[in-house]
Amino acid sequence: MFDIGFSELVMIGVVALIVIGPERLPKVARTAGHLLGRLQRYVSTVKSDISREMQLDELKKAGEQFKQSMENTENRISEEVMGAQNALKGMVHTEPEAVTSDTAAPNQVSAETHFIDSPQAELELEPVHLPQSHNVTHEPNNTKA
Repeated sequence: MFDIGFSELVMIGVVALIVIGPERLPKVARTAGHLLGRLQRYVSTVKSDISREMQLDELKKAGEQFKQSMENTENRISEEVMGAQNALKGMVHTEPEAVTSDTAAPNQVSAETHFIDSPQAELELEPVHLPQSHNVTHEPNNTKA
């Protein structure tokens, strides 16, 4: 910090001995040592505070970058889901119905895809359960006793 050599310290000590006197010099040196210690602790505290602030700023920047990355990922996923939903809607609406509802058999149900339009459930599709028609034929038992 200061570029003071041994010869300069000896000169300062001789001048202090002449000016202050031999009786008060030890008390003045002790007080100067305490003040110098306080100054060093204060400088050390300021350095650590600055270091903590720099680390905090770095963490805030990293948090913002992570948040931005997550928002970008969310937007890409939302776009993909919307594209898939639109494709499914297009497939459902463009398929020609083989059987109209007037001529449909009683056991035959047309399949529909239900979309949820709420923003919280964009990724969820409601499953549609179609009843299975079971044509069971009863054959006579040909087992002989």
